[in-house]
Amino acid sequence: MTTATMTRTDSQIKTDVLNEIKWDPHVDETEVGVQVKNGIVTLTGTISAYAKKVAATRAAHRVHGVLDVVDDMKISIPSAWERTDQDLAGAVRNALQWDVMVPDERITSTVAKGVVTLQGSVDTWTQRHDAEKAVQRLRGIRGVLNQIGVKAAAIDSGTIKRQIEGTLERQAERMAKRIGVSVDDGVVTLTGELRSWAEKNAIGRAASYAPGVRRVMDRTTVDPYQ
Repeated sequence: MTTATMTRTDSQIKTDVLNEIKWDPHVDETEVGVQVKNGIVTLTGTISAYAKKVAATRAAHRVHGVLDVVDDMKISIPSAWERTDQDLAGAVRNALQWDVMVPDERITSTVAKGVVTLQGSVDTWTQRHDAEKAVQRLRGIRGVLNQIGVKAAAIDSGTIKRQIEGTLERQAERMAKRIGVSVDDGVVTLTGELRSWAEKNAIGRAASYAPGVRRVMDRTTVDPYQ
């Protein structure tokens, strides 16, 4: 099959992105506009919740042929959902405390004009991600800035590298052959070309689970037509 045959037009990609957004129950399709140029998707519109904004972006990334996504969506909280920063701070604290995957006592938050900034330190990269997920769906949130640090146990870089490579081979042998993994003092850098954003996300998650990982630098690129 030739590259010309495999390449999808911007019109085809736009139709699929619109359908994927319509399919996703976390997104209100009437709030999102879609433009596509050279495989780059721009999402526009006024969104009623931060979580819907995140979901719309992820939906666009799932579509075959999408190279990049530009998030140009604005958030306008309905008056019935408006909450003071003090109320949001309380809701954030409750969300962190109720999530069993999050060491809430080691995380602090600052709320300013509906934007939540998370700080503190956790033991793993996945705990950092879990803390963000715990608060991003709260009603009235306009954004989440994750500044949580990771103080992972010191593990030899070679051991971390072997663990990640083994995980990639178990979960996706075909993808593993196209991915480079380097580790320096707990910081993992991923390189290579993948065929979809779904593959890219799967690789990033797999790498984040390894003990000793303090940060994942995902420098892989997406080329649907390789």
